[in-house]
Amino acid sequence: MNEEYDVIVLGTGLTECILSGIMSVNGKKVLHMDRNPYYGGESASITPLEDLYKRFKIPGSPPASMGRGRDWNVDLIPKFLMANGLMGLFEKRRFRKFLVYVANFDEKDSRTFEGIDPKKTTMRDVYKKFDLGQDVIDFTGHALALYRTDDYLEQPCCETINRIKLYSESLARYGKSPYLYPLYGLGELPQGFARLSAIYGGTYMLNKPIEEIIVQNGKVVGVKSEGEIARCKQLICDPSYVKDRVQKVGQVIRVICILSHPIKNTNDANSCQIIIPQNQVNRKSDIYVCMISFAHNVAAQGKYIAIVSTTVETKEPEKEIRPALDLLEPIEQKFVSISDLLVPKDLGTESQIFISSTYDATTHFETTCDDIKNIYMRMTGSEFDFEEMKRKKNDIYGED
Repeated sequence: MNEEYDVIVLGTGLTECILSGIMSVNGKKVLHMDRNPYYGGESASITPLEDLYKRFKIPGSPPASMGRGRDWNVDLIPKFLMANGLMGLFEKRRFRKFLVYVANFDEKDSRTFEGIDPKKTTMRDVYKKFDLGQDVIDFTGHALALYRTDDYLEQPCCETINRIKLYSESLARYGKSPYLYPLYGLGELPQGFARLSAIYGGTYMLNKPIEEIIVQNGKVVGVKSEGEIARCKQLICDPSYVKDRVQKVGQVIRVICILSHPIKNTNDANSCQIIIPQNQVNRKSDIYVCMISFAHNVAAQGKYIAIVSTTVETKEPEKEIRPALDLLEPIEQKFVSISDLLVPKDLGTESQIFISSTYDATTHFETTCDDIKNIYMRMTGSEFDFEEMKRKKNDIYGED
């Protein structure tokens, strides 16, 4: 470990592992360490089920009705990936016209604008142009464009239209859903990028306690672990490693629910995502439900896992998610957690310590991607080329 590296990465969460893979592919010498004996950090998938009971301090052991503990891989923080279907339930003529407009929209071709200026016209005005009702607006903005609040309504419409376009293009690419979800849980993704980093020369060390991050003249120069010092030019880490360099901006409540049935009114789907728009429950933030099941190798046969999450707004967080929990009843077992939302106090360009943000309440991957792109930009001064990364990954693993 007494070597010099271009980049040291602390923590094996999804963001950290993707950045580690990116840096290794770009030819950087990378050392990746985690104090835990497993990959994934806060985005780990917990197995066996007995370990989930211990983690949440649930007394006793799982009942025999839940099957073998090893059949469970329970995500602490679920994230769906956009696959890149139009849906049969879109029956309203006005909404169909809107979707056709979105499908044809090309920000590089003014002939597709139809009187809308994508850089100036607000999304609220676009909805007015197509005479869309409030329920349709809520669905479009929060379930398709994946916004957490209604702030986007007063912003130029270009980004929102492109977000809806991505959703439309993702539908039915691999099935009836616009999302992808890894078998055996989200924890497989960090490990996949860790393997990519290792193939390009990255070094991995689990179960390594971090004693000190060494800073000289305001800039990181190394990391001390078990009496040894690894030197580096840049450091990437999750907030838990640098608590003095992050600030709390809120909290998230997540409730993992074990069910013996699919969610009602979902056509007995083995997986689904439900978004309850904030203004329909008199809140500032949406409530998210991610449901997966035995079909994804994350639960025992006939069992389902539903994870409810939202941004905390009151002193009684569990009451805030009651509308979502009511959709899931009966619930066999609940695991409740409330975690702080932490963000870096600065951009890290002076200290060269680049800190990821904690995962928000959403169940989609887009905000994580934004965090990755922003950190990469600050580290390198250039935009990250996802297509190039995909090509290099395919050279090793083959096409998806």
